[in-house]
Amino acid sequence: MDVIREDTKKSSKIVMKYSLPNLRQYLLNLKNDNYSRQTLKNYSRDLEIFSSFLYYIEKTFDEIEKVDIIEYKGFLRDINYIPILHSYNKGEDLSQETIDKAKNDISEKKRAMYKGQLSDNSVNRMLSALRSYLTFLEDIDKPGPIPANAIKMIKTEKKEKQVAELEDLIRLIEFPTDFESNVKVKKRNRAILELIFSTGMRISEAVNLDRDKIKIIDGKIADNKMYIQGKGKKERFVYLTDRSIHYLQEYLDTRKDEYPAMFIPNKGTRRATENPYIVRLSQNYIQMKIADYRKRIGIILPTSAHSLRHGFATYIAEEGANPAAIQRLLGHSSLQTTSRYVHASDKFAEKSHRENHPLRE
Repeated sequence: MDVIREDTKKSSKIVMKYSLPNLRQYLLNLKNDNYSRQTLKNYSRDLEIFSSFLYYIEKTFDEIEKVDIIEYKGFLRDINYIPILHSYNKGEDLSQETIDKAKNDISEKKRAMYKGQLSDNSVNRMLSALRSYLTFLEDIDKPGPIPANAIKMIKTEKKEKQVAELEDLIRLIEFPTDFESNVKVKKRNRAILELIFSTGMRISEAVNLDRDKIKIIDGKIADNKMYIQGKGKKERFVYLTDRSIHYLQEYLDTRKDEYPAMFIPNKGTRRATENPYIVRLSQNYIQMKIADYRKRIGIILPTSAHSLRHGFATYIAEEGANPAAIQRLLGHSSLQTTSRYVHASDKFAEKSHRENHPLRE
């Protein structure tokens, strides 16, 4: 028993040595400022990884210098930090075996996911979390070893966003009807895909949608307009097409339950009946299904729920929709964000080139 107590004390000391001061207050401040639960989770995780980096270089937070941020970028880009993070969380002394594993023994799964390193955008997200934390320390007059502006983002490769051809997106949306054998599943999955492409909603917005957000009279959808709460708790109207109303209605007609969520799992709901609000389909399920459908159809371009939102913006832009209107439909705070988001597809660019080039004949 004494040995266990001593090991626990040792583990606790290691974690405490490399933990970040005022971290709880920082996360509480984000919560008070209405940051989403997912953002809080991401920032907490990102800063935990920074603590594991301090453990890796054997420096406390007060001892870090600007040059250590260069090392941190390399730690994120070139090392599989997972073994080090696990070792840190267990409060173990950092062994050479753990270091070697981090540097060399990247599993096939990790190699497939990260190609041996994090993406530039993922690295920048972690750097952004650290800069935000250092800014918070400055705001509450707590000493920080380096200023927040010492955290510089890495240069990212600018890639033109690609979106599948409209015909392929339509095939994807319609695929559940012919592929799924369970009637409720096929109607639900078809309704989800129709909803996202009809409205441009984020997958998180679709998952969190409740039935009372749609005007229903005598069991029938009576309005094409919904008022939803999106990212950053911003509220906006989104609009259903006649086609999406048809398939949503078909799905709702299969529902005999009282759960508030628009989309619910087909199995396992009884275990959550004490809290009906947690009975809803997960984002992971929807993404998994879209990935499966895409593979079976043979769509070459990466396609996800976000691709449907992207396709919604792209193709209504091609039909002449005003960028300001698209901004409101997508729930963007800035028109600049929408301008980056809504680009001309290759097909549209080719058509413009063919019709407008001065030497076209």
